[in-house]
Amino acid sequence: MPGTNQLTQQQTYKSSALLMGNSFQITVLATDEAYAQQCIAAAIAEIRRIEALLTTFNEDSETARINQNAGLKPVAVSGEVFDLISRSQKIAQLTQGAFDLSYGSVDKSLWNFDVHMTALPDPAIAKKSVRLINYRNIILDDKRKTVFLKEKGMRIGFGGIGKGYAADKAKALLQRMGIESGVVNAAGDMATWGLDPQGAPWTVGIADPDKKGAVFSALNISNAAIATSGSYEKFATINGKRYSHTIDPKTGLPVSGIKSVSIISASAELADAMATPVMVMGVQAGLYLINQLKNMACIIIDDQNQLYTSNNININISRT
Repeated sequence: MPGTNQLTQQQTYKSSALLMGNSFQITVLATDEAYAQQCIAAAIAEIRRIEALLTTFNEDSETARINQNAGLKPVAVSGEVFDLISRSQKIAQLTQGAFDLSYGSVDKSLWNFDVHMTALPDPAIAKKSVRLINYRNIILDDKRKTVFLKEKGMRIGFGGIGKGYAADKAKALLQRMGIESGVVNAAGDMATWGLDPQGAPWTVGIADPDKKGAVFSALNISNAAIATSGSYEKFATINGKRYSHTIDPKTGLPVSGIKSVSIISASAELADAMATPVMVMGVQAGLYLINQLKNMACIIIDDQNQLYTSNNININISRT
């Protein structure tokens, strides 16, 4: 890692791009602008490559082929996609299905979350809408590198882990190109490394659940990642109770009780994947799980604006 004197000679270069349906911002420290822009362009190309692998909007993508053959036959995929699905399955087991790649199987023709909802859907209808969500029915063959969805109509999607994975891959590429400090911000899922221009850890803000564009708290992190999942951008209030757009895969009903979950971890992939499950699990079960895991921390804000943190974290509250 470069010393502070070297860091102060470097300049900050940033670029934003619409990738994976979200706004990504890449920040690097470098002494040469042309090389910095070359590195940023390479990182953007890497994210586009990952998007092409994981998207469900292109019928030729590996994900689309897996979904097209649900209930029919196993599909051979690249080692990269196979390994990502394999890691996702481990997270599904860890969270007892609160994280589940087959979330894409939710039947939106039966009902779909709407911020203008005035009543919850019938529980039987909601349950029917998620009947195909079951990570245990994603069958992996490690020898042949195939993926098989057991039930016809099943679909997988990487919305809960893809941005974090892309941020990690872009960070790794930039590091290989010699960029010793930077931040990849994948629509709020951030991978950081090195130090900021002042030689200090990067300061990242956690969104205020009640004030768009405002910061609730700040963290100083380096060589770590943070991801936030929340109901602050899309929620419905029914009979005075706030419901998130996040759906509990077991019931098909929107979750309530938590406004925001931020996960801090060594990798953006893991932080991204763990944020939504903690929202689904609730404050106490979510905190209990995170406190059992090494090198992971979380910050939870509940519907009453009560702040909870895991055992191994200190944060600076900037809210007034």
